[in-house]
Amino acid sequence: MGATSHQAGAAGRAPTADRPSSVRNVVLVGHSGAGKTTLAEALALTAGALNRAGRVEDGATVSDYDEIEHRRHRSVQLSLVPVEWAGIKVNLLDTPGYADFVGELRAGLRAADAALFVVSASDGIDGATRAVWDECRDVGMPRAIVVTHLEAARADYSQMTSICGEAFGADDPDAVLPLYLPLTGPAGPDGHAPVTGLLGLLSRRVHDYSGGERAERDPDPAELALIDDARSRLIEGIIAESEDETLMDRYLGGEEIDLKTLIDDLERAVARGTFHPVLMAAPAADGARQGLGTVELLELVTGAFPTPLERAPVAVTTPDGEARPAVTCDPEGPLVAEVVKTSSDPYVGRVSLVRVFSGTLRPEETVHVSGHGLVERSREERDLHEADERVGALTSPFGKQQRPLTRCVAGDLACVAKLTRAETGDTLSSKDDPLLMEPWSMPDPLLPLAVEAHSKADDDKLSQGLARLVAEDPTLRVEQNPHTHQLVLWSLGEAHQDLALERLRTRYGVQVDPVPHKVSLRETFGSRATGRGRHVKQSGGHGQFAICEIDVEPLPPGSGIEFVDKVVGGAVPRSFIPSVEKGVRAQAARGLAAGHPLVDVRITLCDGKAHSVDSSDAAFQTAGALALREAAGQAPIHLLEPVAELDVMVPDEYVGPVMSDLAGRRGRVIGTEQAGPGRTRVRAEVPEIEIGRYAVELRSVTHGTGRFTRAYARHEPMPAHLADKVREQP
Repeated sequence: MGATSHQAGAAGRAPTADRPSSVRNVVLVGHSGAGKTTLAEALALTAGALNRAGRVEDGATVSDYDEIEHRRHRSVQLSLVPVEWAGIKVNLLDTPGYADFVGELRAGLRAADAALFVVSASDGIDGATRAVWDECRDVGMPRAIVVTHLEAARADYSQMTSICGEAFGADDPDAVLPLYLPLTGPAGPDGHAPVTGLLGLLSRRVHDYSGGERAERDPDPAELALIDDARSRLIEGIIAESEDETLMDRYLGGEEIDLKTLIDDLERAVARGTFHPVLMAAPAADGARQGLGTVELLELVTGAFPTPLERAPVAVTTPDGEARPAVTCDPEGPLVAEVVKTSSDPYVGRVSLVRVFSGTLRPEETVHVSGHGLVERSREERDLHEADERVGALTSPFGKQQRPLTRCVAGDLACVAKLTRAETGDTLSSKDDPLLMEPWSMPDPLLPLAVEAHSKADDDKLSQGLARLVAEDPTLRVEQNPHTHQLVLWSLGEAHQDLALERLRTRYGVQVDPVPHKVSLRETFGSRATGRGRHVKQSGGHGQFAICEIDVEPLPPGSGIEFVDKVVGGAVPRSFIPSVEKGVRAQAARGLAAGHPLVDVRITLCDGKAHSVDSSDAAFQTAGALALREAAGQAPIHLLEPVAELDVMVPDEYVGPVMSDLAGRRGRVIGTEQAGPGRTRVRAEVPEIEIGRYAVELRSVTHGTGRFTRAYARHEPMPAHLADKVREQP
């Protein structure tokens, strides 16, 4: 922002913080391919944390060092890149941009105090990035925008700043403005002029990066004219957010506002989350030490982004739910830390990335681990779990390296080794005073994949492997469906699904085979019917004799199975009537026409016969089952399919396509309503068999901007032509 020089941190040394005021926690947000990881590396190089552009000593990148990320050429997990600038430790939280890994993004938002939105000058801003901006706005998180890919042939910084203003400044366009303009060099053969420096709008200075490091000079007359054209609007935008209400009148009256006042007001407005500067950045050229705009960005982060001390106090309770006073960011306060990410290291085992909100975390001390699962787990809440565990080594990650730390003060982040019982979202606190933080919101996984162990050896390890996956990633859910008897892995999308299976295979040595996912179908009688079950056998010795007659009639949906005894005269002895019911219910559970459980019928035992010697419990169970099967042969058996109630949230422009898509899935729209500016909630009832891949297909229909939740509504008859296809399946 200004012309101040700063000393970078030294390569090979872990940045440390001895107090919360010397920490900045910043999450990098943006769509896949926007350049978040490249930006993190460029900032690390400028801060002196790297020995050469984008690499640490072992040749790995500082963020995407996971082998899976290398193979996929895409970030799939939250990565911490700590750097030091001007005596301030900056924790850069690099998040995946792909929608399937939104759980990693939310973990980054939880751990951060401010956000850098990274947007590509060549690709623009997608709907998912706008949605995250709105979420940050709703909670008051300070934000700034960084424009990347300025080297692209079609990149236009001026146009991009206008797009940012439209996308992010809907409430106040003058709150989203650039701090710098690009300084361009001679155009190349393709006609594109490379950006070689920045024109500082507040300082009226030129920051020239053409030599590999920032060099400052005064602007020439043409450059000064460009600066002054944009400077007035920026100053008015800053003054509009100033706490000094006289400043605007003084400025409009012709008074020249001094640079320090403007910078101070800018930094306060950014820290409050009311002004959002736009900057630009590019990686360093070969042999250069500083990337374009990286010094200015580090100045903004250290000077304008809030310290952890400015974060609102954190609400806590005891593990049994008793309210306790909210904790503040005080290194001397009670220990309250949260596991924001869990991963596995082949050498040290489980590694937990922890944000300390209060107190100081030290190696080799015993802490209390407690957690209760994460919210929005619509069908399954994990039970409260508690344990005392000894903290292993505290480290600061940098690529594959783990650099040791002697402590982690309130407001800082660190990796903790060997917390074997801790899961993502758990709270660490003093074993003598256990506390529990309110969990953060995570999306419910809605894409199912049924799996089977590939071999007996895999089957023995499958349960433990899946449990470890879910402990690391709370956006995965494992379900043992009691109706279909399938083991189902629920995820956020196909890429998330593939990643889970790859980690299961490579980390835990478990191979699984995908199988078709089944929905829980039911059967019911279409009309009244009668049946006679006769089980009579005499083959020497003790025989078997049981005869029963039943009447079956359909009941309204949701009635289940009702058994009625109307036997008179002792035709079936009282002691064997429960046997008939047991046999009938067992046959109903096995199904009649297509092997699905029978529901919504009343079965009345009307008559029967018994033998004083050969009748038995087993015989009457068999007779009851035979009677029900005979009745099924006399009446149409309807297949019932589960129907889900969908709650779909979409931008207004996609309401039509979404409703059309739902209609194509045999869905019934039961209502629409406004759900905030520019968004609509669509409620519909859709057969579950039609929405197995809806998590993927809604994303396609809405260009990644739609979200939905689902809940079971009821079972209802399946259309005859579809029911026939189900019956034909082996």
